[in-house]
Amino acid sequence: MAIDKLTRRDLLRLGVVGGLGLAAGALIPRRHGGGVLKARADDHGPVHDELYGHGYEPPVSMGPQALDALVFPPPYAAGPVGQTRAVDLWVAEQPIEIAKGVVFPAWTFNGTVPGPILRANAGDNLEVSFRNLGSRAHNVHFHGSHDVTEDGWEPVPAGGSASYRIRAEPFGVHPYHCHAPPVSMHMGRGLFGTLIVDPPGGRPPAREVVLVLTGFDVDGDGSEEIFGWNGVAGFFERYPIRVPVGELVRVYLLNMTSTDFPLSFHLHAQSFALFRTGTRLVPDEETDTVTLGPTERAILEFRLPIRGRYMFQPHQHTMAEHGAMGWFAAV
Repeated sequence: MAIDKLTRRDLLRLGVVGGLGLAAGALIPRRHGGGVLKARADDHGPVHDELYGHGYEPPVSMGPQALDALVFPPPYAAGPVGQTRAVDLWVAEQPIEIAKGVVFPAWTFNGTVPGPILRANAGDNLEVSFRNLGSRAHNVHFHGSHDVTEDGWEPVPAGGSASYRIRAEPFGVHPYHCHAPPVSMHMGRGLFGTLIVDPPGGRPPAREVVLVLTGFDVDGDGSEEIFGWNGVAGFFERYPIRVPVGELVRVYLLNMTSTDFPLSFHLHAQSFALFRTGTRLVPDEETDTVTLGPTERAILEFRLPIRGRYMFQPHQHTMAEHGAMGWFAAV
């Protein structure tokens, strides 16, 4: 019997049950929709010849480094407590390609969805200069603890500007987003981003990654149909996130979907230390799945012990099947 003719019954008879490991996947092709999915040796290219479980590919113009600025945060920078950091945020209303052949009428911070990754130390003062280059009122609101008079909920008219002075606390990971009404529309169009606030002395050295789940209502029916990490459907299915075998990985995870389900993030073949909101230096638990409501966030830490591909996905499979499945490649 040829190996690519093996049926599920044959596999069960041979004692191969459940999901096949990556090492086995290199020997035994997997099937999807009647087609054979062949594992590839190139850790920077597609994981197989067909899409795994969903029909969305990233734009053809995007190469493997296209999202680096939205995935890899700026490094921790030690400094005196209470230093001032300047932040420039502007809103532009512009179309972006969120999947191959799918253009979305986005509203963006600094031209991207999500907006830029901001980083500060606990106790720093953020001097935020905000400019509204859009055609309607927008603003910027930060989560965390700060002076209520700097809360950022007041609409800034088209062509207007505002400034805010935000104290970066508590340490952890926090979203920022537009809070102009209707908030669901402004966030649903892409007006959100990530603020990392480091504890005194920083965290242990790690390979750091920001993953922000985004959803897109492409047909205007009030429900999100396409999902992606860091603004692009299918990107990490095509281009896995490469991490060294055995090195500590730290994921800053945010759920910024606007109209759909809570997010459950599941890492295959490993568990992770979970720091809810990142406001503690000891983990809340060890698990392989965490559920987050909209704007909830967490820090995950783990090591991938052997070379191979480790899937990550929401366990709301509709999200995974519509663009939000990806891989870590331990190399």
